[in-house]
Amino acid sequence: MKLVCHAHTKYSHDSMLPFWLLHMLCLNKGITHITITEHNNLKGALAFKEYCERKGNKLHVILGEEVMTTAGEIIGLYINEHINSGMSPEETVAEIKRQGGIVYVPHPYDEKRYKTVLKEPYIEKLQSQIDCIEVHNGRNISTDYDIKQNEIAEKYNLRKVIGGDIHTWIEIGKDYMETDIAPETPETFIAAIESATFTSSPCIPIAHKFTILDRMLSFIQRGDFYGLYRIVVKRLTKKKL
Repeated sequence: MKLVCHAHTKYSHDSMLPFWLLHMLCLNKGITHITITEHNNLKGALAFKEYCERKGNKLHVILGEEVMTTAGEIIGLYINEHINSGMSPEETVAEIKRQGGIVYVPHPYDEKRYKTVLKEPYIEKLQSQIDCIEVHNGRNISTDYDIKQNEIAEKYNLRKVIGGDIHTWIEIGKDYMETDIAPETPETFIAAIESATFTSSPCIPIAHKFTILDRMLSFIQRGDFYGLYRIVVKRLTKKKL
């Protein structure tokens, strides 16, 4: 089996990745299992799972959601109900556990995305309830981030996982785990990642540019021109600096 974790589609505000393209490229690259983890919604995972079932269920979809808490993002896997954003990390973890899901910490260290990184004091506090943590994220712009993420995992004796953090088609299949265990349930997911072989690749820098464009298009589609204005101003300010 080839497992890909942490993927977004057109249901996230910063991705325009269509179902047909994600499905086609996953099959082309031999991916058998994928976790769909949209930002603050479960709709994308449910919709893509239904899409794959209509296409013959050759790609197994694990339902998930990347939830923004008051102190960074936490992913819940194997959940079946939407989890509200804006809760504390403790409340978010409790809700994932209530649903019998997997608590997954994405990008535990990233200097460029510090607002979405779960603060380390919470990782320490919640370590007994965290099921896995990324030691590589497909969007890490520096390998130093991988080193730091691995150090955090080792420090708190947490299971390791790698996440593609897929937002664009060019990122599909470059970061994955190979395992002989089909991750069909939370229990087999744990067994799968514990025995998996990891394959990771450096970040593709242009993917971040595509994400900015996707966010801008998303604002236009929603008619949120103030949001579009804020992105443009932010980019222009960075260039001046």
